[in-house]
Amino acid sequence: MDTLHLVLEEFGDRGIYARVEGALGETMTLNEVIAAEFATVTAPLEEVIEWLLENTKIRPGFAELARERRPLIVSSGFHETIEPLLEREGVLDAVELRANRLDARPDGWRVLFRAEHRCGTCGEPCKRQDLPEDGEVVYVGDGYSDRCVALAADRVFARDGLADWLAAQGVPFEPLTDFRALASRL
Repeated sequence: MDTLHLVLEEFGDRGIYARVEGALGETMTLNEVIAAEFATVTAPLEEVIEWLLENTKIRPGFAELARERRPLIVSSGFHETIEPLLEREGVLDAVELRANRLDARPDGWRVLFRAEHRCGTCGEPCKRQDLPEDGEVVYVGDGYSDRCVALAADRVFARDGLADWLAAQGVPFEPLTDFRALASRL
């Protein structure tokens, strides 16, 4: 589970979370869903970061892979909640992070989206625009926001909802178990 879901389950309104997740891709875009969900989070950012640092783990092998490969991380999450975890793992300077930003207000968090223009393929602001133009693209993902960009990658490692979706679409991918296994296959 990623930090977006963890924060919402601990600090957000679970009723709104369940309702808008069901509308994702049907009547609401991903950005609309994220904005609605995080408007229900009123906890101070410092409290949320402290909770994340105490309650989240990075998948095995990620730190080693980050130091060796210096990956680009493209996330629908937030710099403010991701960077402390990368710093804890000692890899903040070993990665390039592209993510949304937060205005963590006491009356509800406001999301400052990094991408507003709609993709010509999926019709939503998506991660595809962040792919490098040259070289082989190896993409790792697990959710809805990874669908379009995964289709543009040369090689995909997937788990959870992304793996299910790719399998249903007949798109080849390699299962992601941990980053040590991934590194051994690169």
